[in-house]
Amino acid sequence: MAAIEENKQRQALIDFVAGWFGGIACVYTGQPLDTIKVKMQTFSNLYKNSLDCAVQIVKKDGFQGFYAGSTPAVVANIAENSILFLSYGQCQNGVSWLTGVERKDLTVVHGACAGSFASIFACFALCPPELVKCRLQTARETSKNVYVTSIIRDVIQQEGLIGFYKGLTPLLLREVPGYFMFFGGYEGTKKLLMSSKDESYNPVAWKVIIAGGVGGMAFWGSVYPVDVIKSKLQVSDEKSRQQTMFKMATEMLKNEGIGSFYRGVGPTLLRSFPANAALFLVYEWTKKALWEATE
Repeated sequence: MAAIEENKQRQALIDFVAGWFGGIACVYTGQPLDTIKVKMQTFSNLYKNSLDCAVQIVKKDGFQGFYAGSTPAVVANIAENSILFLSYGQCQNGVSWLTGVERKDLTVVHGACAGSFASIFACFALCPPELVKCRLQTARETSKNVYVTSIIRDVIQQEGLIGFYKGLTPLLLREVPGYFMFFGGYEGTKKLLMSSKDESYNPVAWKVIIAGGVGGMAFWGSVYPVDVIKSKLQVSDEKSRQQTMFKMATEMLKNEGIGSFYRGVGPTLLRSFPANAALFLVYEWTKKALWEATE
């Protein structure tokens, strides 16, 4: 019994650390396209299209402009993915217990449900750094010379600590169904590509890359409109921040049409494949290395 408990604790720690490194890989692979995504979501009227947005970033800020908000983005992804994968492992154990199915025999749907439950815990760690990241990425459009410290100070002064959770509702509505598709897409694709059951413990790199990319595209393709609302809420001015998610969605539909919910979807889907391929590749490699190192 003690050995089983010790093994579970080691598994949880390995999931946490592997998610930590996976989050870093995800940020630096996809940050440039994420910056375009956020600008198109929140200030699309300033740009003709995503390509024009990219050109304007280079003209005004140089290539480093694509990495605006990269520090809070790293914090956000480390916080989200370390807790996500830690919770994912624990939720898989929970699903295994509820269904009476051994963890190694869980189906794709079981894994997707576990990922969906795990995302609830990750949301509370993700929301504050995500808010800071989005405001840094749109600093030029709001004509503000802001830094991480100034954003944190302003939020605390104007809204209190609760202000860091602006956009939490759409974030939850994005993450819970999104991660069902994310883990379902990843696990389903990985199983389709596997040549044997043993390969799930030592997956081939190119198969992880494809499965991770499919999972990422499944996530963003299913929940993108909710992410647009979340971004607009998080970067809105003080008066607009009193808006509810429903009111903002209604105004967007009335004033800008259905297309406003899909602005920036191109660079998002383009980003999602390499970024999430990197996430899962680093996650799987780190997990394998840590298991071998601690045996």
